[in-house]
Amino acid sequence: MSVSILLADDHTLVRTGFKSLIEDRDLFDVVAEASNGRETVRLAQELKPDIILMDINMPDLNGIEATRKIVEFDPAIKVIGLSIYSDKVYISGMLRAGASGYLLKDCEPDELTEAIFAVRRNEIFIDRKIMGTVIGDYRKFLLQKEESPYSLLTEREREVLQLIAEGKNTKQIASDLSVSVKTIETHRQNLMHKLDIYSVQDLVKYAIKHGVITLE
Repeated sequence: MSVSILLADDHTLVRTGFKSLIEDRDLFDVVAEASNGRETVRLAQELKPDIILMDINMPDLNGIEATRKIVEFDPAIKVIGLSIYSDKVYISGMLRAGASGYLLKDCEPDELTEAIFAVRRNEIFIDRKIMGTVIGDYRKFLLQKEESPYSLLTEREREVLQLIAEGKNTKQIASDLSVSVKTIETHRQNLMHKLDIYSVQDLVKYAIKHGVITLE
């Protein structure tokens, strides 16, 4: 029985390249493709694929938040983060969200295959080129565990933060999330208070620094 895979990346060429690599192996089957985080969550809930190859930097809902929603919905769906970024903020963000693996986009085809089989066995797979970063970050965590302001944000507040950082106004965000303008204003006030940040410009800087969005 083949392993069903959902490809999530906002770049068509990247999806095409990985689809070609994956379908070269007879045991893998790409069942769908998604170009943003919300579409990925929807397709994951509809199709329940075995594996999702998840880009981190996607519009509307980034890969980290999409992963969190999918794993909460169905822990049996395994997510492997795919990124050009080897920064620990992205790696730790994906792993904390529930991803079972993290690969750089320039990984070798055999490593991609190895990663898919590993997470299917309920193992964690990390790209060999960034393993040192992961171990170093874990050691630091053991030495000094501290709670960051970002971790205090609710799931909806994190979504609102991303959409603000992407340049959307309150009315647009309310429309995207199908809630009232007043509700978004409340979320905005709450997240600003928790982060102790009170300007859109500083919120954008914070979002970039913490991997919510990128400058790509």
